[in-house]
Amino acid sequence: MKTIDELLAEGVDGKRVFVRADLNVPLDGGTITDDGRIRAVLPTVKALVDAGAKVVVASHLGRPKGAPDPAYSLALAASRLGELLGGGVAFATDTVGDSAHAVVAGLGAGQVAVLENLRFNAGETSKDDAERAAFAEQLAALVDVYVGDGFGAVHRKHASVYDLPARLPHYAGHLIATEVGVLKKLTEDVERPYVVALGGAKVSDKLAVIDQLLSKADRLLIGGGMAYTFLKAKGYEVGISLLQEDQVPVVQEYLARAEKEGVELVLPVDVLVATEFPDLKTKAPATFTTVDADAVPADRQGLDIGPKTRELYASKLADAATVFWNGPMGVFEHPDYADGTRAVAQALVDADGFTVVGGGDSAAAVRTLGFDENAFGHISTGGGASLEYLEGKTLPGLAALED
Repeated sequence: MKTIDELLAEGVDGKRVFVRADLNVPLDGGTITDDGRIRAVLPTVKALVDAGAKVVVASHLGRPKGAPDPAYSLALAASRLGELLGGGVAFATDTVGDSAHAVVAGLGAGQVAVLENLRFNAGETSKDDAERAAFAEQLAALVDVYVGDGFGAVHRKHASVYDLPARLPHYAGHLIATEVGVLKKLTEDVERPYVVALGGAKVSDKLAVIDQLLSKADRLLIGGGMAYTFLKAKGYEVGISLLQEDQVPVVQEYLARAEKEGVELVLPVDVLVATEFPDLKTKAPATFTTVDADAVPADRQGLDIGPKTRELYASKLADAATVFWNGPMGVFEHPDYADGTRAVAQALVDADGFTVVGGGDSAAAVRTLGFDENAFGHISTGGGASLEYLEGKTLPGLAALED
């Protein structure tokens, strides 16, 4: 895989360079609530600007239905990118139409343009190879060189991620090079003890990665909504907690495998329970109690790990040489149920080992809870991509960047 450093050494002065970024930022009306993904592509864009390239940034945002939808416009992201670069960027109101061609044609050396949401064109996400290829050809006509830097999308077989690199000289941007380097540290020659903390809502989302980690990790810490399927698999009452009943037999197999293979699989020993889910809009104070994990009342649901579990998990992370964390421990968006996630994040900060926050909700939690991002070894921009890499899958966007 060639990197942007090699491209810069070859020279890009005056060349039109397509940067496939991940500007899929969360929006609340007219406000970007977390600009982390925009900031993540800055090193690549700045390096190209400084080298005199004409930079064409493209991305998706949300899940529009293959047609323009103002709710998913990249205009706000383009504006924020301009602010972070210290100067405005041009914005094309389409992807490969008249506006895109005019905006790209108007770029001077060291200037930046952002195309409208790639998913406004049905060819971007089409499962039909010919339709994707046709869109990729239209994108290729705009530029001279391809730089892949949208790590959060590399697990998608989409036109701008998979088909376009084959049509142009292609290189990995700084972000993708960094992300791949980090993931190799989690899969090849891992420093031990290797501890993985997994949370989030559904255990089904994590089954494949748990399957792989049972032969790689020394400890697995389980939290979030998925923990209740594990607790149910041990025969515990979980009340009205989030539960995937159909996954209980699989989880029971994993519990048995962990014991057989000597992997320490750690479950909550106490949880915060309530009769109703909290109001995440008003953040009104919640009424909850703390109970042992094997004593959840039938009419209550678990919403966070309890104080004894926080201490337990912190102790299990303290001596780790390598840590991978993906998924919150509870409903961190509400202050009454954020302490479990906060405790795990703080344990990573306090650990002396190499710590990786696996993107998605975990990265959002780090920022929401006010942690210094530099206190972690690495914060990934792609939760789904990171998990699929750890599962051992071939990621289309990375395969496309291979020579």
